[in-house]
Amino acid sequence: MAVARFAAVAAWVPCRSWGWAAVPFGPHRGLSVLLAQIPQRAPRWLPACRQKTSLSFLNRPDLPNLAYKKLKGKSPGIIFIPGYLSYMNGTKALAIEEFCKSLGHACIRFDYSGVGSSDGNSEESTLGKWRKDVLSIIDDLADGPQILVGSSLGGWLMLHAAIARPEKVVALIGVATAADTLVTKFNQLPVELKKEVEMKGVWSMPSKYSEEGVYNVQYSFIKEAEHHCLLHSPIPVNCPIRLLHGMKDDIVPWHTSMQVADRVLSTDVDVILRKHSDHRMREKADIQLLVYTIDDLIDKLSTIVN
Repeated sequence: MAVARFAAVAAWVPCRSWGWAAVPFGPHRGLSVLLAQIPQRAPRWLPACRQKTSLSFLNRPDLPNLAYKKLKGKSPGIIFIPGYLSYMNGTKALAIEEFCKSLGHACIRFDYSGVGSSDGNSEESTLGKWRKDVLSIIDDLADGPQILVGSSLGGWLMLHAAIARPEKVVALIGVATAADTLVTKFNQLPVELKKEVEMKGVWSMPSKYSEEGVYNVQYSFIKEAEHHCLLHSPIPVNCPIRLLHGMKDDIVPWHTSMQVADRVLSTDVDVILRKHSDHRMREKADIQLLVYTIDDLIDKLSTIVN
């Protein structure tokens, strides 16, 4: 089994230098061991991440139905938690599913309520509601222990899920983890602008990643999110954590990942910085680093169990 997993990972080796630095926050076996074992040969990058899992819906009494795609496989399973208003069909989500398929591990990706194919109204969304969405996926769909991969705001939610379900969440991987970021950025606005947002009920936050050039964030979303901030005190998460962040990220400062690493109680924490990566971290080398990280944690957890 270990040989098969090694072969699958070796196929994802990048053809150019990595340009990243890992900052360990505890004594443990890290990615450096895995990378040292991988032969330096040209990658066999998948030409396209084809969807072969069917769209399903999680029916929830008194809550919007959630659209999801589930790949059956062995444990630990992988759950991808998307960013703000992001869909389950993004580059990272599809690449993770393909990689899990190559290893034979289970994988779940989903849309938040009010987003993509899920039921609900996006203007009524809150961080608290999306937290409930994540917990519904873990409670009602996931079998056995899970590794959560949270992208941007999904990284904030993965921390909450680990706090709420410590018996089921066995490891975390954050990609540009945006813990508290939306609230922090709003609080840094001039008083006049904050009052204007409160009057209008919406904050048009500039973003080059939106087709309109802005993300229209509901004021109610920001105020509700204040109740879910984590960086003001120790974060009671004790599982292995890997935090990947691009140093060219102009949305969520990479220092945020350092703050998360400092706040969590876990002693098994790595912060991995990519010098030339932006917020989305979806270039080929970024994806390769992500799947290496997943494989390393699967191997680590398997070693602990055995």
